[in-house]
Amino acid sequence: MLSENSTESDISPKLPWLAAMAMFMQSLDGTILNTALPTIALDLNHSQLSMQAVVVSYALTLALLIPVSGWLSDKYGTKRIFSIAVFLFTLGSFTCAISSTFNELVASRVLQAIGGSMMVPVSRLALLYAYPKNKLLAVMNFVTMPGLVGPLIGPVLGGWIVDIASWHWIFLINIPIGITGLIFAQYVMPNFTRLGKRFDLIGFILFSVGLISLSLVLEVGGGETIDWGALAVILSIAVVFGALYIWYARRVNYPIINLSLFKIRTLRIGLIGNLCTRLGIGSLPFLLPQMLQIAFLRSSTESGMIMMASAIATIFAKSQVVPLVKRFGYKKVLISNTVILAVVISMFALPDKTTPIFLLIPVLLVYGCVNSIQMSTMNTIALADLTPDVASGGNSLLAIMQQLSISFGVSVGALILRSTESASWLTGGEIGMSFKATFVILGGMTLLSALIFTQLKSSDGDDISGHK
Repeated sequence: MLSENSTESDISPKLPWLAAMAMFMQSLDGTILNTALPTIALDLNHSQLSMQAVVVSYALTLALLIPVSGWLSDKYGTKRIFSIAVFLFTLGSFTCAISSTFNELVASRVLQAIGGSMMVPVSRLALLYAYPKNKLLAVMNFVTMPGLVGPLIGPVLGGWIVDIASWHWIFLINIPIGITGLIFAQYVMPNFTRLGKRFDLIGFILFSVGLISLSLVLEVGGGETIDWGALAVILSIAVVFGALYIWYARRVNYPIINLSLFKIRTLRIGLIGNLCTRLGIGSLPFLLPQMLQIAFLRSSTESGMIMMASAIATIFAKSQVVPLVKRFGYKKVLISNTVILAVVISMFALPDKTTPIFLLIPVLLVYGCVNSIQMSTMNTIALADLTPDVASGGNSLLAIMQQLSISFGVSVGALILRSTESASWLTGGEIGMSFKATFVILGGMTLLSALIFTQLKSSDGDDISGHK
C-alpha cells in the first residue's frame, strides 16, 4: 500500500525539476569524463586504451545497487533515500577529485555510483507515484530535457578543463550542484513509502556474483593478454550463479529482481531493446573521444566541442518525440529509428586523421536526434503498462537494464577495439583502422536489435501517446 503524508494536490510542481537536477548531475559526470579519459590515463601512467574500468565500475555498481534503491525507498521513503543518495554522490565526486592512482579513481567511482544508484531511480519512482499515467510521458520528457544540459556542456567542459588545468577539477564541479540538490530535496521531494516487503539478501548475492562475473568476462577478454583458463572459470561462475538466481527467484515471494515482470510484454520488449540497442549507443560516447584524441591526434577541447553537436541535436529532438509517437505509434518509430541509428553509428568509420573535424558535425547532429528519440520511446514503452503495484519493480528493472547496457556497451566496445587492434590482417596494425572496424561492427549489432521491436503491436502505448 502506498503511503504519503500529502495528497496529490500537495505534490510540489518543482518535483520534476528536482528529478531533472539528479539526471543532470549523472549525465554531466558521465559526459565530462569521457573526453578526459586519455589525459587521465597519461597522468596516472595507465594505458589509454584500457580506461574502461573507470566507466564500467560506475555503471556496474549502479546496476547492482538499483534493486536495493527500490526496496530502500519503498521501506524508508523516497525523500530520505534520495537525500542520502545525493550526499554519497557528492562525497564520491570529492574522493574522485583527490585520487592520485588509477585504483583510487576506480574505488572512488564505485562510491560515487552507490549514491547514483539511488539518486535517479528514486526520483523517477517518486514521479511514477506522484503523477497519473496520462501525464507520465509529458512529465518524463520534461524531466529528461533539463538533464540533457549535462551532455551539452560536459564534453567541451571536460576537454577544456584538462587542457588548461588538472583533470581533478572535472569532479569538483559536482559538489556545489550536489549541495544545492540536497537542500532543494528537503522542501520538494515527497516521502512516499510502500510497506510489506523484505529485502532479498540471498537473491541479491546470487544476482550480484553472476553479474560481476559476467562483467569480468568482458574485461578479461578485452585485456592486452587473455588468460583463457581464468576466462573459462569466470564464465562458469557467471553461468552457475545466473542459473541459480533464476531457479531461486521463481520460488520466493519477493525476489530482488522479479522475473515474473517479464510477462508484461511491453516491459519485456522495452528492456531487451534497451540492452541490445545500447550496446552500440553505450560505447560510442566512450570510443569517439578516444578516436579523436588517440588516433586523430586532436586536443581534448576539440573532441569535447565536436561532441556538443550531438547534445544540441538531442535537446531539439526531445520536443519532437511526443508528436512523432502520437502520429506513427511506438512500433513504427522504434523500428525505423533503430535502423537509422545503426547506419549513423557505422558512419563514424568514414573519417580519418586528414578529415576536417567539422565534417563530423552533420553525422553527430543526426546521431543526437535519433539517439534522443530512441531513448525516450524505449523508456516510455517499457513503463507503459505498469500498474502502481509493480511500478517500483518495473522502474528498477528499467534502470538496471540501462546501466547494464552502458557497462556492457563500454566493455564490448573495448573488447572489439582490442580484438581489431590485434587483427593486423584487418587493420594493418593502425589504430585508426581499429576504431573504424569497431564502429562498423557496433552498427551491425544495432541493426540486428531492430528485430526486437517488431514484436510490438501497432496499438502498444497508444493510451499514453494518444496515437490512434
